[in-house]
Amino acid sequence: MAEYNINISEIKNYASVLKAGDRVILSGTVYTSRDAAHKRIFELLDKGEKLPFELDGACIYFAGPTPTPDGMVIGSCGPTTSGRMDVYSPRLLDLGLAAMIGKGQRNEAVCEAIVRNKAVYFCAIGGAGALYAKHIIGCEEIAFKDLGCESVKRLVLEDFPVVVGIDSSGGSLFR
Repeated sequence: MAEYNINISEIKNYASVLKAGDRVILSGTVYTSRDAAHKRIFELLDKGEKLPFELDGACIYFAGPTPTPDGMVIGSCGPTTSGRMDVYSPRLLDLGLAAMIGKGQRNEAVCEAIVRNKAVYFCAIGGAGALYAKHIIGCEEIAFKDLGCESVKRLVLEDFPVVVGIDSSGGSLFR
């Protein structure tokens, strides 16, 4: 297992190097999106409308942060179960999504789309939302405010620890 410090804007440059089990420290911009937001994103795609963020090269963090306490950037922000987004992920990867952060295994269609698009799936530790919040230095709600914690947010990460769960060659922690 190797260890890397990566700026998210450079994920595509690292995707072919990263292997399942590698430890990665991420910094840079990610977007939160869970079930309800994914559904809305697909409605926009189907209508040919503009998305809340550019998919090409982006990283989605499957998370729904808790309300932000006074004096903090964000509330607890741990990963949600990624499998709930499996129905959406292949299309998003085909449209340029470079990486995803979540917890748990992914289905075969997602694994194939990760390989096909030279992307990567990072695993975050469930139950560590308070710890992860300490590595989020910026948070801005950018779409679907009515969804509450499931709205799309632009997060700025600093030294955010993850593990490569599925790499661009199909290597997986889950097999």
